[in-house]
Amino acid sequence: MLHSLIEEKVRHAFKIFYFELQNESHMHLRGEPESHFKMILVSNDFEGMVKVKRHQFVYRVLSELMPEFHALALHLYTEAEWQCLAHTPESSYCSGEH
Repeated sequence: MLHSLIEEKVRHAFKIFYFELQNESHMHLRGEPESHFKMILVSNDFEGMVKVKRHQFVYRVLSELMPEFHALALHLYTEAEWQCLAHTPESSYCSGEH
């Protein structure tokens, strides 16, 4: 359910070229079914923004939902950056409690 809410808010707020939202909660020890997510979002809405501003933009869009999950790994690109990217960063397993 939380996955769907995040996806809905993002799809409504951005002009999306590519979007992927992965629930990575199974890779962490918290035991909660929807606690850790990885987002790949490609949108020209990020044009001219430095990385921190892109993250802030997404955080604003998801501000109401942020208390509902523990972590959100963001990989945010413009279309041109995405075309030049060889691969997206791999996620790691969390061995400690967070």
